[in-house]
Amino acid sequence: MIEIKSKLRRWGNSFGIVVPQSALKEDTRIRENEEVVVMIIKNKPNLRKFFGAHKFKKPVEQMMREIDKELYNE
Repeated sequence: MIEIKSKLRRWGNSFGIVVPQSALKEDTRIRENEEVVVMIIKNKPNLRKFFGAHKFKKPVEQMMREIDKELYNE
């Protein structure tokens, strides 16, 4: 499997992607005119790297209780 990032480009009434030749050199089994399967995933920010990065003054559980109290009058 080869993973690359490429921008979707308009070609007439279609869209296409460009696969750099350097990416194909990694896997010599893929040749010109061969059929391939492409999985398209929209690039989303990786939120995992931000998880736990911000330090709050209050514990998260306390903030959640305060939010519940405000929203649901609990």
